[in-house]
Amino acid sequence: MKILFDTSVLVAALVDSHAHHSVAFSWLVKVRRHEVEGYIATHTLAELYAILTSLPVQQKVSTTEVWQLIQNSVLPIFEVVPLTKDDYQEVLESLSEADLRGGAVYDALIAHAAVKAKVDKLLTYNSKHFRKVYPAISTFIEEPMSP
Repeated sequence: MKILFDTSVLVAALVDSHAHHSVAFSWLVKVRRHEVEGYIATHTLAELYAILTSLPVQQKVSTTEVWQLIQNSVLPIFEVVPLTKDDYQEVLESLSEADLRGGAVYDALIAHAAVKAKVDKLLTYNSKHFRKVYPAISTFIEEPMSP
């Protein structure tokens, strides 16, 4: 099964104190064990770095530690789905036609990567956002549950 992971699931999987850590981490383990094929959008790498380097925690994690975490725990096990100029244009045109603004573009880019990779499932803790920005994939958007 091919699964694209939204940033929200990766953050939960990588942050021990996150409320959804155990469930999200179990999905990460399934990717590591090759029980499922894991995919992420190129945009997810930047978003993951941004979130992990700005978490509101008492003991800040250094940027070097975050980069090492991404290098060691994400990049080796996930297929990264690149988006081209044409992909960006298609997403922006769709958002414009739907009169969607602001940060919706980021979820739309991740959803577009899911379509491009022909995944079976998009895992996210923001399913409502994804259904709004990319209705065509509503049938395979899921919130992580214990696998």
